[in-house]
Amino acid sequence: MDEEETAGYAEPCAQCAAVDWGLSEEGRFFCKSCHNVIERTKEVMDLTFIQGANRISTLGRKSKTETAGGRHTWMVCEGFQFILMNQADALLRLGVHPHFKDGVLRQLWRLYLQKSRQAYCVNRVRSAKFRVGDADSDSDSAAEASVASASGTDGESNPCSSPSSKGGSDWSGSADSLCYLTPRQRRSHRLLSLKKTLALIHLALVWSREALTLSDLLGLVNCGSVPYVKAHEQLPEQMKLFGKDALLFTAETVPSHRSLHKEAQDLLLFLQLPAFPPISQQTLLHPGPLSLRYLIDANLPGELHRWVCRVAELAGLFHESRQTFHPESQPTLPRYDLQAAALIIVTMKLLFGLDDHTEWELSNNARSTDGEGAQFNLRRWYKLMQTALNRAQQRRDQDTARRQWRAKKPIFMRKKEKWWIMKKKRVAEQLQICFEKLSSQPSGPKDVTTSSFKFCWGEQKGADGPSLHHTLLDGVVGLKDDLLTPHHHSYWHSSLRPCKPRCQNHFTDLKNTLPNSFVWLLELFCFILDVKPSCLYEEVLSVERRVFAPPTDRARLRNRTETRTRHSAQTSEES
Repeated sequence: MDEEETAGYAEPCAQCAAVDWGLSEEGRFFCKSCHNVIERTKEVMDLTFIQGANRISTLGRKSKTETAGGRHTWMVCEGFQFILMNQADALLRLGVHPHFKDGVLRQLWRLYLQKSRQAYCVNRVRSAKFRVGDADSDSDSAAEASVASASGTDGESNPCSSPSSKGGSDWSGSADSLCYLTPRQRRSHRLLSLKKTLALIHLALVWSREALTLSDLLGLVNCGSVPYVKAHEQLPEQMKLFGKDALLFTAETVPSHRSLHKEAQDLLLFLQLPAFPPISQQTLLHPGPLSLRYLIDANLPGELHRWVCRVAELAGLFHESRQTFHPESQPTLPRYDLQAAALIIVTMKLLFGLDDHTEWELSNNARSTDGEGAQFNLRRWYKLMQTALNRAQQRRDQDTARRQWRAKKPIFMRKKEKWWIMKKKRVAEQLQICFEKLSSQPSGPKDVTTSSFKFCWGEQKGADGPSLHHTLLDGVVGLKDDLLTPHHHSYWHSSLRPCKPRCQNHFTDLKNTLPNSFVWLLELFCFILDVKPSCLYEEVLSVERRVFAPPTDRARLRNRTETRTRHSAQTSEES
């Protein structure tokens, strides 16, 4: 077969002078005597196209996108899109509907690239001297963005995207990283970052009305189910990270709940999105189903759910218009997880007082019986939860200490640093192996199943304790004029006066003056949601203002919030 293919070539070999040519699988000619490969290739007819449109293809010496140093030309947005799609695929493997990625996230990403003038537009960002407001972008992928980036640079002189320029080859692996690392960009904190990919995913989850809240998303990132800290390790080999890329594609810590929600809110105003699909009572992000989930996780009675829904109605949070983002009527993105936890805390204050006196008196009056028809005893519940909380905190601290935060593929700022960075890496691996042998304990965190619940209640093996979800609230509520009414009639609260827009949180200053039982309950739900107590305390005050504040103060607070959001939207448009 080789003789037929190479019959038209009778030149002798330059090394052994033999005329015995063969054809490799790649279409190259090689000498069968000395196995010398020459530059001549076989022209192959491509018959996969329509008749009359056949073309001849030859195998070149190297790829057109490959640079002289062996790397491929790729843009920063391509790397970020690849990471974004990997994060979305991880959520799909966990059970999220495919429409989240194909129908929502891709559209948000394309809109973001267009708004930030990185792709899908006429005048792309192509120099380091572009406006700060136009650079609020995220990333692109290896498949789709390469086409968009290439089409946007054809026929243009782009010093930052040239592979042979100083910014493309000597200082970074990507072609345009210096375009996003100007001094003005760094001072404004508007860089491309991994945090923006999580903000886009959160917006897509809310739009798709998935059951994953912001705290659930951060929990999946913390346990490694969604790539974030080591997300750059999944980039293909053609996208070699080097130098300045370390400032864009690496993250040492997972963002907090507050900062990620603010990032999503800023992104929401930047994209100028329309009204989101309604969050009805059947949607798992609604306060009704979401509060029931947190009641089960906190091992609280199921009868509390009706009271939580009643408090939500009094606060005006039960209607779907208060849970759906709308540019005019609801310009802020609700914090669904904090809102549901705050409603539970306010309901517990209504029924039990939580003033360090009333709740223990009600516990003394409750009958200590087990089984069917048992009354809920707050003292028993507190002891059970405190024991389970201590064990869970210890497990979390141990897993955090064992977790390997550093990536297996480090990014070198300079080529000269590679040898000693790799030496430190080998020494660290040897110490880890020695520690594992001496301690007889695994150095990494234990593999656990991904779950939205922090605790497990019931009689099964490995449970944190018996379930109290079936207990009754007969000791704290009773019939009065044929209506269920709490036995406790007073309610304490902090100052309900709205703070100034830039006012700092006062929880640290007020913590010593607040009742211990209230602070403990606040910290319990902070552990479940993995948020700071000050963040949840703000949401509790927001619910109390809606329920107990005078109508004038409610209107003033609503006008102030709308004015603040409108001002943020105008600032985003002007930039």
